[in-house]
Amino acid sequence: MAGKDLPQATPDVTMSSIKDQHRFYIRGIDFDFLSRTHIMGILNVTPDSFSDGGLFFDTTKAVVRGLQMVEEGADIIDIGGESTRPGSEPVAEEQEIERVVPVVERLSREVNTPLSIDTCKAGVAEAALAAGASIINDISGMTFDPLMMGVAHKHAATVVLMHIKGTPRTMQQNPQYDNVIREVFEFLSIQSEKAREHGITQIIVDPGIGFGKNLEQNLDLVKGLKTFSLLGCPVLVGPSRKSFIGKLLDLPVEERLEGTAAAVTACILHGAHIVRVHDVKEMKRVACVADALKGNVAPL
Repeated sequence: MAGKDLPQATPDVTMSSIKDQHRFYIRGIDFDFLSRTHIMGILNVTPDSFSDGGLFFDTTKAVVRGLQMVEEGADIIDIGGESTRPGSEPVAEEQEIERVVPVVERLSREVNTPLSIDTCKAGVAEAALAAGASIINDISGMTFDPLMMGVAHKHAATVVLMHIKGTPRTMQQNPQYDNVIREVFEFLSIQSEKAREHGITQIIVDPGIGFGKNLEQNLDLVKGLKTFSLLGCPVLVGPSRKSFIGKLLDLPVEERLEGTAAAVTACILHGAHIVRVHDVKEMKRVACVADALKGNVAPL
């Protein structure tokens, strides 16, 4: 992207302290997102997620996996009860609550690690936050449900605002952009400002790798991640096992570990503060090396 095409920082972002913007307190834990890359572990409590659907559908298995991810070094556990793979259909709110709340309740009693609820439904977020979650990770950037921002404010939740083009069912049907970085940036800028107007103070942004983007658009977003730091928020990226890796390597989802490691490294070197991954132990090690290459040296 040419320099003249880059989005510009707003005055409030340029005048405020970068360090303060990237220091959050979540469940009593001090998160300094500039000190090192943080790991968000993916816990899908679904029968049909694209990578591990069905493996942790049982509550006990999901809790065991959550505890394992904490041992492996996850800083946050992201719990989802609805698959958002390309072509997926929505799940009823009641069913989603039945899937995730027992897992949130049990994990919140057993670990201090902050729990994130991966949902775009305000009712699911409300139930999960009441059960012990601290973060709302909304793939729609809080656009699918008009009540979501109110729920986040009520519970003083940290929020992840992600960009998606369309819905999970339609998002990969030939997505088109005039300028993918500018359009994603503008969406996240608008939504983060709306969140602040609702009294939400701890905001993370996610450009939505794989959510309504083709191969070239995903690569452009990874290479342009530093642009999103202009929003004055920590940047989260979720490249784990995604289809763009499969297309580059011509490999099925279960054989994308090395490709994910390369993508995670690139995301960190280009400006990601948090990476959302399935393989916590391996990507924790990858992040440690990438941080050293970037200039942030922190122990495992």
